[in-house]
Amino acid sequence: MATTVRSKSSKPVAVVTGGAGFLGSHLCDRLLAEGWRVFAVDNFLTGSHDNIAHLGNNSDFVLIEQDVTQYVKVPGPVAFVFHFASPASPIDYAEYPVKTLKAGSLGTHNALGLAKAMKAGFLLASTSEIYGDPLVHPQPESYWGHVNTIGPRGCYDEAKRFAEAITMAYLREDKVHTHIVRIFNTYGPRMRLRDGRVVPAFIGQALRGEPLTVFGDGSQTRSFCFVNDLIEGIWRLSRVDFNEPVNIGNPAEFTIKQFAEMVIKITGAGSSLVYQPLPQDDPKQRKPDITRAKQLLGWQPTIGIEEGLRRTIEYFQPRIGREAARAKA
Repeated sequence: MATTVRSKSSKPVAVVTGGAGFLGSHLCDRLLAEGWRVFAVDNFLTGSHDNIAHLGNNSDFVLIEQDVTQYVKVPGPVAFVFHFASPASPIDYAEYPVKTLKAGSLGTHNALGLAKAMKAGFLLASTSEIYGDPLVHPQPESYWGHVNTIGPRGCYDEAKRFAEAITMAYLREDKVHTHIVRIFNTYGPRMRLRDGRVVPAFIGQALRGEPLTVFGDGSQTRSFCFVNDLIEGIWRLSRVDFNEPVNIGNPAEFTIKQFAEMVIKITGAGSSLVYQPLPQDDPKQRKPDITRAKQLLGWQPTIGIEEGLRRTIEYFQPRIGREAARAKA
């Protein structure tokens, strides 16, 4: 895929850092569908060429293959910068703690610098992880969090907390038109099978006929938002004049054990459950308060967990089949 600039266009231009990632690639699709030109910046540490392969012949899509912690240069005017670049799963930030911190600090600084130079809007992809293991349930945007700064998850939590702080600093000092979305657990096509998050982990194990691994006793809760709903919320947030954080997620709450049983049922697998110790600092509860998103954006999720899981399972089934074929070869 070429990195050169293609024919000039009157369409507004967006830069999406992490544009080849799970969420970034879906955002690129939405922006293109809305009539934008898109420059996707990605170094493929955790992103995938497969996620953007379908955009290879789209003249409004340009890939810039680089690390966002290096100075980001985009030719011509830019209307909006969406900063999504970061390792975002436990297995990734365990393997790349320094790179995770750099993406949240240097990467956010560079992305904000680009928005400032171009007089562009800016949206930070933050996370529910900034709430840590919360003492308030559900979590509203006004909650400051309960985070272990030196624990194994601290590199991701603190990277995003710093990213929010520097985003607000650019708003206050440099008048950059900023937005912050706090993303709760999101799932759907283009997730990596072995990225360590519970949705692909359970689906992969069920489709292979393996036991599903539950950490702790399975009583900890999560809420799961399908990617299409999330992207709709992010698009709406980017269109409004509001600078404080906004939770985007699905408030339907399940225990991990309930969720595992649901995956087994929908896949038709004969899998059992196996239990392992709960990882350090693993949140016991996670559920968004989406009152602000409802009032500000007129947004709420529309895709239920069973429909979303079916779509995600359909995406993973051929990939599991190819994986099995390679193992036999």
